[in-house]
Amino acid sequence: MKKLLWFDGRKLSPEDGTVLPLVSNSGIENILVEAKNRNAYKMKQNMHYIVQVEQQEDMDFVAEGDVVLSGSEELLEEAKRRGNKTAIYVLVNDRPGLDYAYEEGGNYDYAVIKFDCVTNIPLELLIATFQNERTILLKEVQKAQDGKIAFDVMEAGADGVLLSTTDIREILELDAYVESMEHTKLKLVPGKVKAVEHIGMGYRACIDTTSMLKKNEGMLIGSFSRGGVLLSSEMHELPYMNLRPFRVNAGAVHSYVWTPGGNTEYLTDLKSGSKVLAVDHEGNAREVSVGRIKIEARPLLKITVEAEGQLFNVIVQDDWHIRVLGMKGEPYNASILTENTELATYVCEPGRHVGIKIEEDIIEK
Repeated sequence: MKKLLWFDGRKLSPEDGTVLPLVSNSGIENILVEAKNRNAYKMKQNMHYIVQVEQQEDMDFVAEGDVVLSGSEELLEEAKRRGNKTAIYVLVNDRPGLDYAYEEGGNYDYAVIKFDCVTNIPLELLIATFQNERTILLKEVQKAQDGKIAFDVMEAGADGVLLSTTDIREILELDAYVESMEHTKLKLVPGKVKAVEHIGMGYRACIDTTSMLKKNEGMLIGSFSRGGVLLSSEMHELPYMNLRPFRVNAGAVHSYVWTPGGNTEYLTDLKSGSKVLAVDHEGNAREVSVGRIKIEARPLLKITVEAEGQLFNVIVQDDWHIRVLGMKGEPYNASILTENTELATYVCEPGRHVGIKIEEDIIEK
């Protein structure tokens, strides 16, 4: 499910000429407003309204299709009878507050929780509680960084956040992050091995991430900007040593690795905290963080492939334990690859400047 970002507009006048236009022209599609101002905001047509209701009279301002937010069970039940979706608002600053969120949250479409504590443990407990419920859990935050953390807690994270700030930088940062969180889908195509060549000693880099990679995941690596090959995580049999589920042995140090936003990085430019894409054999891509780059001298192997009329290569460590993934996720041992084997590859337009795709005449060979 796509992560939700609700913007808290209650602190802003409907006449605000700075923040509200920014929100209206951003990717944000949900805004929380006070009932009295429900009809005063001039937002984009696809903006959804969450209306704060504190007393019976506030219900008169609620339109069909609005979500009603309240701390009152009675008012929320009234909203249900009218056919509106409901969001209970709970302040959790002690155990009774947490218990109340447990008990009541599941009765509504949304549970918006404001935590008055520095630990994420209460949020983790609620995520575990609601993971099999229909209720959508949101955490109220004031900072983009807190929102990012909320989305990542216990891997599944909160379903959404309510961003309560008028700081434009925080709004833009979290909006961009939510957009980037949607799983990137890359079009992988079969690339046929045309040649395998032992090229002698060189330096190769291992990308050790802070994530646990799957057997069918790896990274797109290539010598040229026009295409990369899907190199596997170290999640397959390794004689004499343990698996390294966090690692991709990414190959020669000159290589490109594909990163979020359709960009690339040289392996030598990566460092702790850098972001790269973990990609599975179906092209599903997710952002992961680099924990360490390990560069060592090793014998190298050049694998040349052809895909969609493009010829490109990847240079990897010349060893049996290096795996390259096929289109069905099957691992092929690099050192015994043969011509005409089909590998999972990614083809794109050539041309990069500091990793960013540009349109230019370029020759890579």
